[in-house]
Amino acid sequence: MNHTKGGLVIFTANSHPSSRELGKRIAERLGVELGKVQVYQEANRETRVQIQESVRGKDVFVIQTMSKDVNTTIMEMLIMVYACRTSCAKSITGVLPYFPYSKQCKMRKRGSIVSKLVASMMCKAGLTHLITMDLHQKEIQGFFNIPVDNLRASPFLLQYIQEEIPDYRNAVIVAKSPASAKRAQSFAERLRLGIAVIHGEAQDAESDQVDGRHSPPTVKTTGAIHPSMEIPLLIPKEKPPITVVGDVGGRIAIIVDDIIDDVDSFVAAAETLKERGAYKIFVMATHGLLSSDAPRFIEESAIDEVVVTNTIPHELQKLQCPKIKTVDISMILSEAIRRIHNEESMSYLFRNIGVDD
Repeated sequence: MNHTKGGLVIFTANSHPSSRELGKRIAERLGVELGKVQVYQEANRETRVQIQESVRGKDVFVIQTMSKDVNTTIMEMLIMVYACRTSCAKSITGVLPYFPYSKQCKMRKRGSIVSKLVASMMCKAGLTHLITMDLHQKEIQGFFNIPVDNLRASPFLLQYIQEEIPDYRNAVIVAKSPASAKRAQSFAERLRLGIAVIHGEAQDAESDQVDGRHSPPTVKTTGAIHPSMEIPLLIPKEKPPITVVGDVGGRIAIIVDDIIDDVDSFVAAAETLKERGAYKIFVMATHGLLSSDAPRFIEESAIDEVVVTNTIPHELQKLQCPKIKTVDISMILSEAIRRIHNEESMSYLFRNIGVDD
């Protein structure tokens, strides 16, 4: 059954078969067929997109999930959006459940804010609206000059906890670092559970010693500067020993985060929780990148189950590690598409979501 007004076209920009699965699920929920498009790589590795039906005057939604070749998937998205723009589409909405380069959203020494660059390219290509999910930093929305709907996967993960963990009332929500404490607090308050925070873990930080700005001058010039104008030296940080703030003894530990990619920190957190007496350990995350040997490390770790959504295809990783479970979020994406196309309010999808969620 078609739940939308006419003039809706849904394309999947990714040529990888497993990445088209999410697009098919969304189209089925909306009662429409996927638009006809051909996406492929030329012999010289250039991306070519051929739209095989009319989009003139229509609302176009381009669904793109990230594959291992993230740069190619970005180019597919940009080229398809630009093709729809030059074909006189009425509006072009990008549906990127996982926004690429979202971790590179802050300036680091002589680096760059790459997520701002990606946002600018998408807007320049012709995107008029963006639907995404659980941005790594909510401030990324400010990089766009178009409307951005940052949906949440937490209702689906909370439902999984309540339905698939029989004794979840004996659980404690764990933040594997102070940085993810707000997310853990949000889960704990909704489930009426306690919270624990792991502090003192090894952080992925660049060494200040390699930055030229910290290099001392070759010639001491303090005589040329007034003593009162000398800049005080910032005391370097020193990591404390790993501690767990909160009681996890004899409890189920549920670690929550937005992205699980390099699993070293999750494995280390699980070992710490086991040592503190947790008898079962779950990991909940929205985006399961699970790069490199992540499935093998999870299988060999103290983690009992890793639950992620299908914002990113990870069928191969599930074959390598049966501990990985998937929660389907196509329902909220299809509802967002329906509401935007029918010009209905989006506030229904953000019920009970606070500023800090």
